[in-house]
Amino acid sequence: MLDALIQGILLGGYYAILAAGLSLMFGVVRFINLAHGDLAILGAYLVLFAVEVLGLSPWVAVAAVLPVMALLGWVLQATLFARTIKGGFLLPLLTTFGLGAVLQNGMFGLFGSDAKSLGNHIGNLSWASWQLPFGITLGQLPVITFAVAVAVLGSLQLVLSFSKLGRAIRATASDPEAAELSGIDARAVHRAAAAIATALAGLAGAFLAMRALISPYAGPTQLIFAFEAVVIGGIGSLWGTLIGGIVLGVAQSFGATISAQGFQLAGHLVFLGVLAARLYLAHGRNHGGWRAALRLPRRAPSAQIPSTVTEGQP
Repeated sequence: MLDALIQGILLGGYYAILAAGLSLMFGVVRFINLAHGDLAILGAYLVLFAVEVLGLSPWVAVAAVLPVMALLGWVLQATLFARTIKGGFLLPLLTTFGLGAVLQNGMFGLFGSDAKSLGNHIGNLSWASWQLPFGITLGQLPVITFAVAVAVLGSLQLVLSFSKLGRAIRATASDPEAAELSGIDARAVHRAAAAIATALAGLAGAFLAMRALISPYAGPTQLIFAFEAVVIGGIGSLWGTLIGGIVLGVAQSFGATISAQGFQLAGHLVFLGVLAARLYLAHGRNHGGWRAALRLPRRAPSAQIPSTVTEGQP
């Protein structure tokens, strides 16, 4: 059980990287990108292309692909996302759903349908591990992934807290119109947030390709994991994504000890439980607090027409 707990915590590092960009986009741009998982798979394929075709080492390829993914996110926000936001809540969802379909079929046409992996290109790192007491095994790649997740989230937190861009992002996330009146270009801030979010998706995709097989149509599954981690940890919270990722990873790890099908099922059940609890608490806060929420709702009295008109009155 202890080994399953540790493996789940390490798996949460990958989910944190994957979910951080989704959380940032929603917290700053108020935009739910349904193509986020497909962008992660695109980043993985670009890293594979740089390794297999251009001959770069995997880590150099990752460093080279991240700016490309950031530029792609900037362009998508400037040309597509910003326009759809003005159309209400439904249009961005439909647009990013269509973008995901385009990315999936585009990757299928360019890279084929065969499942691929970076595992063959990273040497012993794909399976190397440390043996600890009590039969605990620590894979080196999961530890590196978790360390990168903490480093990335910590660096992003420092940027948001102390840099000029970070202050602009926080001001725009709080009130875009007030930020505009203060001299902040909200559109430029949204583009920067989209660039960071897309680069994080590409980084997550690269780590996914190192630890598992990828295919052009694997994006929606990754989107579900990212969305679950965001909801569990709290929407708009960077460190919350790490907590949510760890909770999701631990649930999946314990579920896998029960059965092979329990890996995903346990994570989904935890997500539904947290979501139900959040909705219940929100309902309680809006109706007199949690004590009022615990009380059974009373049946409202039937509506009666007031007898203001009596006999003899006009």
